[in-house]
This record gives sequence, C-alpha cells and structure tokens, in this order.
Amino acid sequence: MHLPDLHTHAAGTIAIDVHYFAAAAQAAGHTEERLELPVGTTLAGLRELLAGRGLELAKIIGVSSYLVNSLSTPADSLAELHDRDRVDILPPFAGG
Repeated sequence: MHLPDLHTHAAGTIAIDVHYFAAAAQAAGHTEERLELPVGTTLAGLRELLAGRGLELAKIIGVSSYLVNSLSTPADSLAELHDRDRVDILPPFAGG
C-alpha cells in the first residue's frame, strides 16, 4: 500500500506513518496508515490512541516493541513525534 505524500495538513498537526507487522497488522486490519496527530504527541500518546481502537489491538499494543525512524524506542517514551516520522509496531515473534 503506497501512502500519498501530504504536502499540507492542519496547523498544529503532524503526519506520521504507522506500519503494523504480523499480529499487529491483523488486529489493525491493515499493514500501514498515515495519521494526522496534534503537535506534541508522544509515542506513549500514540499507543494510547491506538489501544482505544479495540480490545484486540489494545492487547497487541501493550506487548509490542516500537521503532521510530528505525530506532528502537521505549514504548512509554515521552519524546515528541515529528512530522513524517515512521513508527513500526512489532509484536512478539515466535521462533528463531
């Protein structure tokens, strides 16, 4: 799924790309999406927003690992996300 480039969005917002893997993709119903969020949103705030979408996704969000722009980031990080950041949601994987 190709995400269109957003040239403009509402003042006071950022656009981030969220990529879901394995069970997270299944729970979310898609593998990626672009979200428009208020400036100042943190990874912890994004997790809270996504967990509010339903019980299955909330369970996965609670046990997943996170990459922000390919860097491992603590799930409870209070560092602000920035416009055009990419957040990967990686649920626990079994095996190898």
